[in-house]
Amino acid sequence: MKLIPADIKWDIKKFNQLTAAELYELLRLRVDVFVVEQTCPYGELDGKDTHAQTLHVAMRLADDRLAAYLRILAPGISYPGVSFGRVVTARPFRGRGLGHGIVEKAIELARVNWPGCSIQIGAQEYLSAFYQFHGFEPISPTYLEDNIPHIDMVRKQGYP
Repeated sequence: MKLIPADIKWDIKKFNQLTAAELYELLRLRVDVFVVEQTCPYGELDGKDTHAQTLHVAMRLADDRLAAYLRILAPGISYPGVSFGRVVTARPFRGRGLGHGIVEKAIELARVNWPGCSIQIGAQEYLSAFYQFHGFEPISPTYLEDNIPHIDMVRKQGYP
């Protein structure tokens, strides 16, 4: 099932392709949600953004407003397989299914860029049903990361 809205544009870049303004916009959204909104002071800048293979995926509306974002990490950066994270939807655009759309795009990009690799994520536990909808299965007990319950999940290669 395709969940990507028709009126969006994809902006997919590696770190060295991002302009200073684009990088600022992406990092501001991440900090606004993960650090400020979720009241979770942690080291948001972990060095993985700058890796040569990391893909920064921005979902933009037709008028260029940033609606959602995530980053895709190559195998071996966080997990043995491909990974994605920092999945975030800007507050004004929540409740429209954009999270589903950007996760669907991440799965597609992972298949194209790293065919045959499984995708492993460390998901906030309350979102496990959301990720299960996209074919991810829990593979760990719940654990605390930055005082937020998380669970590792995997989407095996070859999953439709």
